[in-house]
Amino acid sequence: MNALKLYMFVALGGASGACLRYFISETMVKLLGRGFPFGTLAVNILGSLLMGVLFALLEKEFLVGSPAKTILGIGFLGALTTFSTFSLDTLLLMQQGDWLKVALNITLNLVCCIFVTWLGMQLVIQLVQK
Repeated sequence: MNALKLYMFVALGGASGACLRYFISETMVKLLGRGFPFGTLAVNILGSLLMGVLFALLEKEFLVGSPAKTILGIGFLGALTTFSTFSLDTLLLMQQGDWLKVALNITLNLVCCIFVTWLGMQLVIQLVQK
């Protein structure tokens, strides 16, 4: 696959991921307010789950020869997940002196995202074994 096509796939996936990230973030603000970065948490959890699924599908060679890794892994999930935003959110909570929310934000993002990455992998493994 040529370089121009790969960049187009990254752009297509990135635009889609960025739009979904914005939609989820805005929806979480409308539903739960701005008191805690629920939008960032939601996209990190969703992105981690999808990364686990994609990784397992690639490992099991279900996506051999497809541009899925480029479109989904680099483009879509790269734009959807927001570790840099997570870092800024956490720093802002620190500056506000809200240490309970700091600890909660760090713990929930790390524990939930690692867990759902594993869960995504397990879902694919279980489906493949059947």
